[in-house]
Amino acid sequence: MVTRQIEFFFDFGSPTAYLAYTQLPRLAADSRAEIVWRPMLLGGVFKATGNASPVAVPAKRRWMLGDLQRYAQRYGVPFVMNPYFPTNTLTLMRGAAGYQIRRPDVFADYVEVVFRAMWVTSCNLDDSAELAKTIAGAGLDVSEFVTMIGATEIKDALAATTAEAVARGVFGAPTFFVGDQMFFGQDRLDFVRAALVKG
Repeated sequence: MVTRQIEFFFDFGSPTAYLAYTQLPRLAADSRAEIVWRPMLLGGVFKATGNASPVAVPAKRRWMLGDLQRYAQRYGVPFVMNPYFPTNTLTLMRGAAGYQIRRPDVFADYVEVVFRAMWVTSCNLDDSAELAKTIAGAGLDVSEFVTMIGATEIKDALAATTAEAVARGVFGAPTFFVGDQMFFGQDRLDFVRAALVKG
């Protein structure tokens, strides 16, 4: 029986969002909670909040690369730092918003294939041909994808979720909400779990 919800604000361009993604299903199952997927545009969040990627600071970038590997090893999941990082994720996130609204039956497949392409197989998803190949590899229709991400409804939905995230205090990805409590970073999942238990 599902009793609580975890809102997961994410962007495919965040390696820590990928790590959180690999752990959330088990956490939700253990806590009898439902994951509410909230695709947002991290670039829009950064612009609105004055934040920036930690890799923009050379010393922090060097530290973070090692920390990402440590967490991947702890979780027992594959992780490769994408050589094409940072990636412009506008198209990718419109895809997430689009499938969530129009094709919820394949939303999970899309999220899985894009996260893996970004952080396991090191695809260049800024390249339209490679993105099309990735989408087709998941059994999704590329022409349907292209039409979908160009729809005003989908563009507006992603913009609205991004604006909502900023209004609620989000400044980066991944960010989680359990009720009104906000938690930032995949290394805060223990606190997410505790909030679910307490609730």
